[in-house]
Amino acid sequence: MSNTIDTAKLALISQGAAYGLLIGLGVLFCGVILFAVKIQKAYLSEDSGKSEMFMVANRSVGTGLTASAVFSSWMWINETVLAAAMCYNYGLALPLWWGSGLCFQIALMAALGVMAKIRVPYAHTSLEIVRMRYGKVGHLVFIVLNLVNNVFGCASMIMTGSQLIYGVSGMNFVAATILIPLGVVLYTAVGGLKATFLTDFLHTAIALILIIYFTLSVLTNPAVGGLSGLYDKVVATAGKNYVSGNYEGSLLTFKSKGAIIWGLILKFGNLALVVMDTAFWQKSFATEVRATVPGYNIAAIAVFGIPWGLGTVIGLTARAIHNTPIFPTYPGELTSTEISMGMVMPYTIKALIGDKGIIGFFFLLFMALTSTVSSSMIAVSSILSYDLYKTYINQQVTDKNLVRVSHLTVILHGVFITGISIAMNYGGANMTWINYLRPVISCPGILPLILTLFWSRQTRLAAVVSPILGFFTGLVVWLATAKSMYGAVDIATTSNEYPALYAAIASFFSPGLYSILLSLYKPSSFDWREFLRIELADTPHTESDQDTFVESSGSKDGLSLDSEIHRPTKSLPVESQQGADDQDDSHMDLKRSKLEGGKTPTTSSTASIQQQNLDDIQHPFDDAILKDLYNWLKIACFTFVAIVLVTFVAWPLPLYRDYIFTKSFFSGWTTVAIIWQFGAFGAVVIFPLYDGRHAIATAMRGVWKHRGFANQAPKS
Repeated sequence: MSNTIDTAKLALISQGAAYGLLIGLGVLFCGVILFAVKIQKAYLSEDSGKSEMFMVANRSVGTGLTASAVFSSWMWINETVLAAAMCYNYGLALPLWWGSGLCFQIALMAALGVMAKIRVPYAHTSLEIVRMRYGKVGHLVFIVLNLVNNVFGCASMIMTGSQLIYGVSGMNFVAATILIPLGVVLYTAVGGLKATFLTDFLHTAIALILIIYFTLSVLTNPAVGGLSGLYDKVVATAGKNYVSGNYEGSLLTFKSKGAIIWGLILKFGNLALVVMDTAFWQKSFATEVRATVPGYNIAAIAVFGIPWGLGTVIGLTARAIHNTPIFPTYPGELTSTEISMGMVMPYTIKALIGDKGIIGFFFLLFMALTSTVSSSMIAVSSILSYDLYKTYINQQVTDKNLVRVSHLTVILHGVFITGISIAMNYGGANMTWINYLRPVISCPGILPLILTLFWSRQTRLAAVVSPILGFFTGLVVWLATAKSMYGAVDIATTSNEYPALYAAIASFFSPGLYSILLSLYKPSSFDWREFLRIELADTPHTESDQDTFVESSGSKDGLSLDSEIHRPTKSLPVESQQGADDQDDSHMDLKRSKLEGGKTPTTSSTASIQQQNLDDIQHPFDDAILKDLYNWLKIACFTFVAIVLVTFVAWPLPLYRDYIFTKSFFSGWTTVAIIWQFGAFGAVVIFPLYDGRHAIATAMRGVWKHRGFANQAPKS
């Protein structure tokens, strides 16, 4: 394979230890999450055996847990490992561009999420929205786009993780590829979306502790000598660390052509990974009304500091010590293969922290991998079970059977992405090439999907055709540019920056142009009230769980601020007193059916729902909640614009000039980055505990009473 290294001489940890850590961590987290799921079911009325809980967590997730889960889902291996490797390549400009390439997508998703709550309050996946507006063909096109994005993104992370585990320990990458998703499949299949929220919180807490530990331990190591020592060593080795394309070849300048090109490519690719990933939409559907915007924006701001602080310290430290005897590759140089695999960070940690540092790195690697995999599994499971099985195979599926299908699809997805990861590994792919390919295949659906919620004049033809044309436009630009500039089309030539950048721009912008032109060719206008039919169409199959919804939303543990919006029957119009009486009789039949163990009776047909007059369909939210949502939409849009202007223009562009950082400026720059890491810890680890204190207290009281501890405790 072209993407392998000789681990016989450079193994940083034994294979036995690597196997033990990988298997042990998988079993440990599986046990913890399954225990948490039982506690939820017993004391918080949250049963993952119900489809609404499995897919969208009863739409009851608060601000803190939302921020933590979004942060964890977005803190991929790239944000830690590859950020350090690319800082090694391009200097300190790259980590800041990387941070700016992470936050604006999440801020955009906050606006999309709150708009989805306004337009489609009871959607389960983004594809439901597409189906209601564009029909079967549009639905199937976007299913393919979403599946490709989810499967490719998840498989690439597993592939990256297996390469790192192989590089660190020499473990066979096939074994690593199989073991990485194994434990995740078990707890995701049982726990559903809420389980991924809980495990995301644990991952976030552990990962941030390790990130802060690595940053400070490396920086304060005697071989580095703190911020002043690091600066002096980078300056002293400047002649050996010349970077082509940087001002005076310096690692300490923000004027870096390579860094800004990489940053632009990253922005397009990451935008696709958020907007075209059903997981991020599901997390927004799962939140409370007042939690979507603040939760996503907290995560957007917090994640900025991770690649900025860690990437700067690790990447520059590696440059400073890679030609010294303490570095694992000495006296040899770091190869391009090792850099592409992300080995800069583990080599640096091994040199300065030792074996305990490598074990910690293994933990960090596991946290980043499993959070990505679990999120992807729920997303793909929802697509396969809800958007395919329930829509086209068995429209009358019961809630219980739908959850069974979801469990099965989680397992199938785990097996499938494992196979894809192995194939990519054998094909010689690496993190760098994947980051260049991702925008080409994932960007074409972004603008058509955004316009689905925001532009009533986008037609069905435009929504179906424009992503397809956009994909082929980006692919042709990528391959043609590589052929024109470098004379061949292969992994090596397509791994260059300029073909990837041009392809990303074409893949992103061309579908928007195609969509506008096609929509204007045969104009039409969509009535947003059509989206409310989604709730009505699903009601016959979910009413059997109505008691669960009411019980959960009516609890006093602080989980739900808007209990009234969890009632799926609220939007059903009552056209007459006779209709109301029939509805009451229907509910009596439902309860009787549940007691007798029979199937849930169907109260209305999809055909009659589609024929119902739009004037008779009421929005499930009252005017006060809708006003609140529109206010949150304004806040989300303002935050998105502010983040783009600050992180794209106001902050980086004034620094893009003929300037090399002075010691004092560098010290202040890096200090702020490290402080940002501590701020992130407070925002997505400490704050969620405070925000969920009522639910935690309720669960603890339930466990305490169940165990009989309350009766045994001495009276004060």
